[in-house]
Amino acid sequence: MRDLDTAVESEALAEASQERSGAVRVAVAGATGYAGRELIAILARHPQARIVRLMSSGRGKPQSGDGSTIPESLPIEYSHPVLRGAPGSRPLEALCHPLNLEDLTPSDVDLVFLATPHETSHEVVPALVERGLRVIDLSGAFRLKDPSAYPRWYGLEHHALGALAEAVYGLPELNAAAIRKAQLVSNPGCYATSIILALAPLVEAAWLDADAGIISDAKSGASGAGRAPTEKLHFAEVNENCRAYGLFTHRHIPEMLQALGLEERSFTFTPHLLPITRGILSTVYVRLRERRATEEIVALFRDFYGAAPLVRVYDSGLPEIQAVAHTNYADLGFALDVETRRLVVISALDNLGKGAAGQAVENMNLIYGFSQETALG
Repeated sequence: MRDLDTAVESEALAEASQERSGAVRVAVAGATGYAGRELIAILARHPQARIVRLMSSGRGKPQSGDGSTIPESLPIEYSHPVLRGAPGSRPLEALCHPLNLEDLTPSDVDLVFLATPHETSHEVVPALVERGLRVIDLSGAFRLKDPSAYPRWYGLEHHALGALAEAVYGLPELNAAAIRKAQLVSNPGCYATSIILALAPLVEAAWLDADAGIISDAKSGASGAGRAPTEKLHFAEVNENCRAYGLFTHRHIPEMLQALGLEERSFTFTPHLLPITRGILSTVYVRLRERRATEEIVALFRDFYGAAPLVRVYDSGLPEIQAVAHTNYADLGFALDVETRRLVVISALDNLGKGAAGQAVENMNLIYGFSQETALG
């Protein structure tokens, strides 16, 4: 039965991807989650990718849309009805299986996307890398280069030290050259992407007065917390509400500090949960070392992101979530008080797009030499 299921799965996925000759053969683990759903939707329309395996995270049976128990192998549309397809297109009828490393071999798969919990990624990545597969991991298991940081931030003793040393932080705007050569890419966190993009040009130019403190106030839609049901994510808890959480303990803090070279004492990050499905709006407050004009700020950011096709720098006006939802764009805008040298950077992106699955596909595009924005327009 297992062989028959695999054959049916491969045939359906090949048809959904239009049997692209010479395409990158991809597997998606964690396909039943929100990021997994987004990955499938993007990859199904990618002209140079072919989905050959769909797997859950390995934490028991896949979850259905209504939360009920379902068989271990079932069409992915059971978890994500939206993947039945639009009118006039062929439905994606592929089976989703529990995570099984035996089904992830170089003879069948070129690249594995892991939209899995960090514990799962920590466990399976070394085996995948050892057998020569390319891996893009959407968890936080390989984002921090210092293994001693993991017990504090992730409650995890890191034992995959070889893979950790090899992992490349997958923020294309900062690390495109290294990503192109990488076997293992660690996809950034959604909040981290938003705030790193807001601060990186200022840090590189040494325009920040870090001693004055940097405050990042960020708000995210509920999908950023994942699909697993918790009390804090019940409709009645989220609706008509806005709640701060994870002060001084959020797992994205150390990757922001690492990417930007900042000290923890000068950086404050406060995330909030918004009663919306998707999107992040980050408001970052800094003080400049010297007086600058708004035009200088805009010019700095435009120069820094001149080769970044998915970052939009505003000349005037401020970004908002509606402008980036369901896209892979990151939008950046500014407000400056010249006399006091206070600068506010507003950063907006879609937490499932540029903050997760879309950025993962950007990294795939770089690895295989495709245009960075392929399938993301």
